[in-house]
Amino acid sequence: MSFRSILFEKIDNIEKETPEAPVFFVDLNLDQIIGAVTGGKQEYNLKLFFYTPLTDIDAIRYRHEIFRDLENKKLFENIKSFAQKMRTMREHLAQKLYYKYQKERWFLEAIEIYCNAINCLVHDLSVADLKSRGFIAFREYVTDYAHSERFRSLLAETKKLFEDLSSGRYSMLIKDASIKVRKYESEIDYSVTVEETFEKFKQGAVKDYRVQFLGGPADMNHVEAAVLDLVAKLYPDMFFDLDEYCARNSGYLDETISVFDREIQFYVAYLEFVAIFKRAGLKFCYPQISDKSKEVYDYEGFDLALAYKIEKSSVVCNDFYLKGKERILVVSGPNQGGKTTFARTFGQMHYLASIGCPVPGRDAQLYLFDKLFTHFEKEEDIKNLRGKLQDDLVRIHAILNEATSNSIIIMNEIFTSTTLQDQIFLSKKLMGKIIGLDSLCVWVTFIDELASFSDQTVSMVSTVVPENPTLRTYKIVRRPADGLAYAIAIAEKYRLTYDDLRERIKS
Repeated sequence: MSFRSILFEKIDNIEKETPEAPVFFVDLNLDQIIGAVTGGKQEYNLKLFFYTPLTDIDAIRYRHEIFRDLENKKLFENIKSFAQKMRTMREHLAQKLYYKYQKERWFLEAIEIYCNAINCLVHDLSVADLKSRGFIAFREYVTDYAHSERFRSLLAETKKLFEDLSSGRYSMLIKDASIKVRKYESEIDYSVTVEETFEKFKQGAVKDYRVQFLGGPADMNHVEAAVLDLVAKLYPDMFFDLDEYCARNSGYLDETISVFDREIQFYVAYLEFVAIFKRAGLKFCYPQISDKSKEVYDYEGFDLALAYKIEKSSVVCNDFYLKGKERILVVSGPNQGGKTTFARTFGQMHYLASIGCPVPGRDAQLYLFDKLFTHFEKEEDIKNLRGKLQDDLVRIHAILNEATSNSIIIMNEIFTSTTLQDQIFLSKKLMGKIIGLDSLCVWVTFIDELASFSDQTVSMVSTVVPENPTLRTYKIVRRPADGLAYAIAIAEKYRLTYDDLRERIKS
């Protein structure tokens, strides 16, 4: 089976155009992560792969295998070298050229670069210790392709044309405003003699009077083009062969090679991104994936989007796990304590795992969801004529209508626009619905009662420095809610903290 058929089998749900990012991408800052990963590689349109979760565990393992192969530094650099050659080839083809033989020469050079890239890749893969199904199948394909009559003929033709064109020599006779072109007749080249004669007069630094050509190597003016047309008349057979070569090989690029060149960048781009964090000592792992067991865990995980923005040495890692009947992590604690960051981490990990990528953490087991839903606080939209509470209820109702037992739901501080009594009432009703669905859920809240709602709920609390409760540790630990979170939040909201009261008394 060829690499192409394996790869397309595993990603047959990839769309031709980048789909619109779902709501949870923004809530979980996945859009920031993918933007950072794909930055500088726009030519490959890699967002297609990052926007398309896989639904097959074997497909995820397939990608893990390729990632692991690419962790071999030698292979990784060889693949990057191949990609650079292919990029140079495309740059040759994309040159804005105006003259026929100028275009044909650049086309010839593009094919030479392509042939060199293929031969180097075949050699590099032949000595690599490959384990993944994808790379092994591709190595077989590209080796067969390099030994095929089609490729060998292309390589031989290209080499011969270069040799022929290099052998064509001519002289220009320039007088006044006219140029005559004729075949070279062994005239003496006096340039070396002239330089040697005047070399003895050179003293110290001197001005260079040699003419500098304007523009880049692809530039050719009308005089040069006219000279080249006259040279073509001097060597009609050679330039006829060049015309035929270009017409015959317009579709020289093998489709499977082209597919590989683009899609391998999905892996390269993500590993380059991950390397930033690994250099700082942060850990990544290949999670175990299940579509049956909802016992999930991750140790030393972190918010990838936040870690990308801040000093890597200041990243705080957290653990979580659910076992047995446990389904809902209820996260409480003081404001600005890392609760929302923890919720984002849970969602990011599950999404990255669903596209077959390594995830932050020392060790992880995650769930292959069917849909991922988020409800984060949004500014009131005056266009829909709904109040904030009504808008919350409408959005939550839409989630409950679509969610299944295989879904993941992340709720972040909902119903904050109503009274505490109403918050508790609505939250308990909603939690009962989610428990009935048997969905995995992270619920960030100030309502401690939710943490002990049922056997399916687990309490996690954001902690503070014991000696100074105003300082956050950003560690989220598994323990009963302490009953202080909502009181502190209310006090801060109405400026009734100790510091606020002292300041108001002074004034």
